[in-house]
Amino acid sequence: MKQSLLVVNPGRKYGVISRHLYGHFTEHLGRCIYQGIYAEEGSGIPAVRGIRSDVAQALRRVAVPVVRWPGGCFAETYHWQDGVGPKEARKHIVNRNWGGVTENNAFGTHEFLDFCEQVGCEPYLACNMSSGSVREAAEWVEYITMDGQSPMADLRRENGREAPWKLKWFGFGNENWGCGGPMRPEYYADLFRQYAGSVRSFGGERLFRIACGPNGADYAWTDTLMRLAGQDMDALSLHYYTMPDYYDIDEFPWEKKGSATDFDEGCYYRTLRRALAMEGLIEGHWQMMRRHDREHRVKLVVDEWGTWHTVEKGTNPAFLFQQNTMRDAVAAAVTLNIFNRHSDKVIMANLAQMVNVLQSMVLTEGPAMLLTPTYYVFDLYRGHQDATLIESHVLRDLTGPEDSQVPLLDVSASMDAKGVLHATCVNLDAGEEADCRMLVPGMERARVTWRTLSGDIHDHNTFDSPERVKPAPAQEAMLLQGECRLTLPPCSVTEITVHLQA
Repeated sequence: MKQSLLVVNPGRKYGVISRHLYGHFTEHLGRCIYQGIYAEEGSGIPAVRGIRSDVAQALRRVAVPVVRWPGGCFAETYHWQDGVGPKEARKHIVNRNWGGVTENNAFGTHEFLDFCEQVGCEPYLACNMSSGSVREAAEWVEYITMDGQSPMADLRRENGREAPWKLKWFGFGNENWGCGGPMRPEYYADLFRQYAGSVRSFGGERLFRIACGPNGADYAWTDTLMRLAGQDMDALSLHYYTMPDYYDIDEFPWEKKGSATDFDEGCYYRTLRRALAMEGLIEGHWQMMRRHDREHRVKLVVDEWGTWHTVEKGTNPAFLFQQNTMRDAVAAAVTLNIFNRHSDKVIMANLAQMVNVLQSMVLTEGPAMLLTPTYYVFDLYRGHQDATLIESHVLRDLTGPEDSQVPLLDVSASMDAKGVLHATCVNLDAGEEADCRMLVPGMERARVTWRTLSGDIHDHNTFDSPERVKPAPAQEAMLLQGECRLTLPPCSVTEITVHLQA
């Protein structure tokens, strides 16, 4: 058993951890929308106006705060007016980005916003800047937010919705350096300024304007965009996917990503090392942004992140369906800890993707649904939403092979409005538990509870064994003279809650 030290200092407080760091991403890709979120009429799957009841209930349970839609690359070919009005009259389209399948547009703007209302989350829309127009984007926002009389508001009412929706988050394009272009940053900056100056909300709340930011470590894109258009944006997006050995989003070399379930211990540690690189990316882009925004008014939005493995055998390679193991759960946990620690820089993040695609929280198969290990990580991290970041440290011992060592433990901590302390601690070691001595200065006596998600690095849930991986029952101890001891299993994520005593 490895010895470790965890210090959580409630006396040193920082800013608020926005709940929007726990956002998600949905795209018309594979079975994410159709069969995942939306059950078409006649499917026999319990649904409310087409929104799967089991999926909506699971997402409400982890307090999903915001969801990005309709893409992704799909957004750059999507025309919103094709997806409103009577469903039998909607235009059928070919999804040329993801498999060339034909879609009937049964899931459009009304259905997505209904989904958000059923889940209790905010919508985040991405507009089409590749094959769309400024007018199309402006009319989309008018359609959604206009309360008075106008052509788009009248069309919304004609399509069955009297009251406008609220819309705050709006993304201008997607990966315009790649599938949404390819554009040079200078060209995109000019185009963004044109769109940003013409698209406005009518709902009494100014749109939060999110510009297409860099692919991974492309600091030149950030530098150019901030220099030319920084004054016109509220945030800059960042996309980064974790792959153990390879990353080139332009080539999509399916065979080089590696299996989601069949991997060795070295690959486990390489994956976590790549996930931890998120911290350097945030710090690097933040410093680049500072050159042109010394007050740091413009924030980062990491609206695509997660693990990306080879698709499961026997599935359509363009549908990006992959299993989800404890390795993915640990990668998600250390990433969320990074976002918490950098919540002064990152205002929103969106895991890719929510259902049946890449690092999903939920998998479905017909009427059946299961929750992945990553889902349970988001459950363990709920206490951080809109809480105040507080200082936390771990003894920085390393684990793993020499060429891909990672910290033994990783942590973030916060205090909520009721004064309850939440710490999320990850044991990255693949096979050895950690004897953790936790110190909480200034807190002499308190009740401590903790919940742990753990397992073998390959463990995952299947439709035959849907509950193989889930958090263990909560444990309890007393914090005395500011100290408590916990045993953290290998390959585990633990939520520690410290309750002040009366």
